[in-house]
Amino acid sequence: MKAGRTIGAVVFDIGNVLIEWQPERFYDRVMDREERQRMFAEIDLHGMNEAIDRGAPFRQTVEDFAARHPGWQDRIRLWYHNWADMAAPEIPGSVRILRALRARGVPVFALSNFGEEPFAQALPRYPFLGEFDRTYLSGRLRVTKPDPRIYALVEADCGHPPGALLFADDRAENIAAAAARGWQVHHFDGPDGFAARLVAEGLLNAEDCP
Repeated sequence: MKAGRTIGAVVFDIGNVLIEWQPERFYDRVMDREERQRMFAEIDLHGMNEAIDRGAPFRQTVEDFAARHPGWQDRIRLWYHNWADMAAPEIPGSVRILRALRARGVPVFALSNFGEEPFAQALPRYPFLGEFDRTYLSGRLRVTKPDPRIYALVEADCGHPPGALLFADDRAENIAAAAARGWQVHHFDGPDGFAARLVAEGLLNAEDCP
């Protein structure tokens, strides 16, 4: 086991940790790539999604954005109507890690920039999203990573001090914000590296890993 602070819970981001989230890749399948690049350069689709992540109503937010950009409105509406095709596929190795931790009795939490309505849509497709001991969604908390307030809300609720939380996220700014509060962190770049970290920490054995 790695020497250092005891880990009381493992905290997973969802997008690009458990489920791939690449909207550009979806649009490249339904429109010409150069046209897609122009659309993303002209209008802030990710900003629209960030509003949903902060708790704005899903469909209405997309419809309002489409109305402001009539030249792209049919494409914009796909963000709502084809959302399940954007948030796909699952990352099997990460799901195996989640379930291996649960099998060993390690508390597992989710901390994700995720709208509450999209999350409700994702649950039937990805049952493992319902397997966390605690789920912290920005859409419920009305604040997104890397704002320090979202980490403070987790700390206040989860029953573990910051130093006992090991947080895996694919975005460096989210990791940095957690580390600044004293969390242990792992910059996720694939299941293999995350599994190796968990083995080093003594939370999993090699045979548990993908």
